[in-house]
Amino acid sequence: MASIRNRQGKWQARIIRKGFAPITKSFIAKQDAERWARQIEADIDKGSYTNAALAERTLFKDVIERYVQEVTLKTRSMKEDTYRLRALARHPIARLRMTAITPIKVAEYRDERLKNVSNGAVIRELSYFSSIINHARREWGINIVNPIPLVKKPASPQGRSRTLSNDELERLLKACIPRVKNGNIWVLPVVKFALASAMRRGEILGLRWSDISFDGHTAYIPLTKNGTSRTVPLSSEALTILRELPRSLDGRVFPINGPNLSVIFDKARRIAKVEDFHFHDLRHMAITRLAENLPNLIELSAVSGHKSLAMLKRYYHPKAEDLARKLG
Repeated sequence: MASIRNRQGKWQARIIRKGFAPITKSFIAKQDAERWARQIEADIDKGSYTNAALAERTLFKDVIERYVQEVTLKTRSMKEDTYRLRALARHPIARLRMTAITPIKVAEYRDERLKNVSNGAVIRELSYFSSIINHARREWGINIVNPIPLVKKPASPQGRSRTLSNDELERLLKACIPRVKNGNIWVLPVVKFALASAMRRGEILGLRWSDISFDGHTAYIPLTKNGTSRTVPLSSEALTILRELPRSLDGRVFPINGPNLSVIFDKARRIAKVEDFHFHDLRHMAITRLAENLPNLIELSAVSGHKSLAMLKRYYHPKAEDLARKLG
């Protein structure tokens, strides 16, 4: 039963229930306090009550920072996600209280961001919003309705399908050769291995010699982008590239970090005069080639590491004539 008492000229309703923090609110009229208390008690009995007091006094930027400290710093994509989330925490929407993060405010944020960044970037940012809010609701008692499902997302960008001609590839590989005596010797073999293995950049740079089985023709990846381990079958070409590499003292197959690789690769791309081509496009090229020899999507996924066969359909382009012959 709620208690109603007069405090400093106002009527304060106070509700104490097991399993809930004390709930209080003040009113000018006693009947308003009684009416409010009856409604809150009824909501508690029905299981529909949510205490928005914490959400009302919590800023979105504080929730983002807590999420970075308690969640993001424990993930594989820690550096990239931390950078993006702290950039988000500097945006004006992060200065709003959690109860003010409404579909209208999020839609305004979406429209503003679309003027400066791609659809894909905005979709990713809205996904961050949703993950942070859901975690805050589940773990920290910040009871607000997640507005993201109510906001229309930008159209998803089409997947990239850029491949190099033989001439472009030859120019790019030549440009990856160190141009000075102390130049980085690892970029060229990394590029060749990416084309031969169809592995992701992070997977390649994370390889250790202890992960390679020359007898088994495989590379073991303890943790992939999808959060699981997998064993990648390696072609003879990929194994030849590995055999020709010098061994680094730290046990890594390719002792070069991601940012350094990106800078050198981008410089090589410009020298080769290859336009609109990213390192990740090497993986697309490799899988496209593999699809010609592995038309079975299940087998192809075992090499590429894709969990969704729908993603692999981008690389599978069978000829109608070939399919007709299989039908008999």
